[in-house]
Amino acid sequence: MDNILEIRHLTKAYPGVVALNDLSMEVRRGECHALIGENGAGKSTLIKSIAGAITPDSGTILFDGVEYTAMTPALSKEVGIGVIYQEFNLCPSLTIAENVYLGSRLKPGIFQDAGLMNRKAQEILDQFHVEGLKADVLVRNLSTAYQQMVEIAKTIAKSARLVIMDEPTAPLTEHEVQVLFRIIQDLKAKGITIIYISHRLDELYQVADRVTVMRDGCYVTTKDVKDVTKDQLISYMVGRELNKNFDERKTETDEILLETKNLGGNGVQPFSLQLHKGEVLGLGGLVGAGRTEYAQLIFGAVKKECGEVYLNGKKVEINSPTDAVKVGIGMVPEDRKSHGALLRMSIRENIVVPILKNISNGIFVDGAKEHKIAEEEIRALRIKTPSAEQEVSHLSGGNQQKVVLGKWLANDCQVLILDEPTRGVDVGAKQEIYNLINDLAAQGRGIIVISSDMEEIIGITDRMLVLYEGRLVGKLEKSEYSQEKILTYASGEV
Repeated sequence: MDNILEIRHLTKAYPGVVALNDLSMEVRRGECHALIGENGAGKSTLIKSIAGAITPDSGTILFDGVEYTAMTPALSKEVGIGVIYQEFNLCPSLTIAENVYLGSRLKPGIFQDAGLMNRKAQEILDQFHVEGLKADVLVRNLSTAYQQMVEIAKTIAKSARLVIMDEPTAPLTEHEVQVLFRIIQDLKAKGITIIYISHRLDELYQVADRVTVMRDGCYVTTKDVKDVTKDQLISYMVGRELNKNFDERKTETDEILLETKNLGGNGVQPFSLQLHKGEVLGLGGLVGAGRTEYAQLIFGAVKKECGEVYLNGKKVEINSPTDAVKVGIGMVPEDRKSHGALLRMSIRENIVVPILKNISNGIFVDGAKEHKIAEEEIRALRIKTPSAEQEVSHLSGGNQQKVVLGKWLANDCQVLILDEPTRGVDVGAKQEIYNLINDLAAQGRGIIVISSDMEEIIGITDRMLVLYEGRLVGKLEKSEYSQEKILTYASGEV
């Protein structure tokens, strides 16, 4: 077979962890090659090695028949490697065309030919067959899906022969996912090779030709997608059998823990909800339905226009997240990197942030208490780390999510709002988070879960409220759950 990329015995170690361990693999020319593994399996380190963002300790990279001991960002682009990371690298204040050709010259001279640049960028955009994608539009005015297409256009403009896509569908709606898959097929038809990284295993059967599994920095296996089942892939990834079913749970009591009365604002029309002790309540609906916006009202992250919040039967005034934390409400946001975790601080510092006043004597923090609490949460949540002093940015996505949970558990929050709690988290870490939610419910805490994963929200919740365009349109008991019924409400077809 004609391989465009061969990885030979690549090794990269960091303090306390071997990220890549003598890894070898091959990618065929013109295929869509999926790369999967749990968080911490080494996928990101491998991508960065191929893209030249990091230098491996040993091993070689063979690209299109030429061997390299290490890549650099400039060299990887020169030979035709493009990477689309989860966090886009775009300039919001520039147009699509300006982003696509940023740093490039279309003809000699010190000035860029704006007309030529727009025409050439539009030619690339037209290949996507997406209505309304115009080269002269400012990037800041684009949806996430369109911004991703700009990133793809950038790689095409630079004549990339290998495009690496890191979790490309994480922020997309189902329709947008199908558009992306069509674009990938078009790229393959032009002879461009795709390395496709995703935790959503179902997607692989729609878009990938072969799949390579990594675990703990090591190569595990490569299979034709058509010859391997989802369960087999999971087993390869985690090295063990997982309980694929959601555990039955009956911890809900009749005692109301949290109640909102006609709470509205932030683009959401007023409605009321009740959350019982030991209950996991789901907020269902499509992206943009108002689920996150309502959660932000409860948490005080945005100003309410009307309504009241009651905790344990007593009215509470929540005008800021600080007020919410004081009364015992915590929120794990969808974007943990921007709003959930302090990435440049240690695990210890993240966990104790909400309780610094409780463990301080005047202006000094009690170091012994601080370390004790951090170590307790690390053990309880099984956070994989060399120490409590590890910087959170160096943790895998699943472990970062556990750190964010840990700070609210250390604060002894009685109500937890979890917004997309397993987004970007591998199957093994997902199971651990589901088990943790069950444990918290068993302790009598109330949990509100927002999830776009249909299987997840059906499996983990006891009741569900479904929103559509900022309105509450449906209430479902567990016995009434079905995917069809939820989607009917979520689509406003009631």
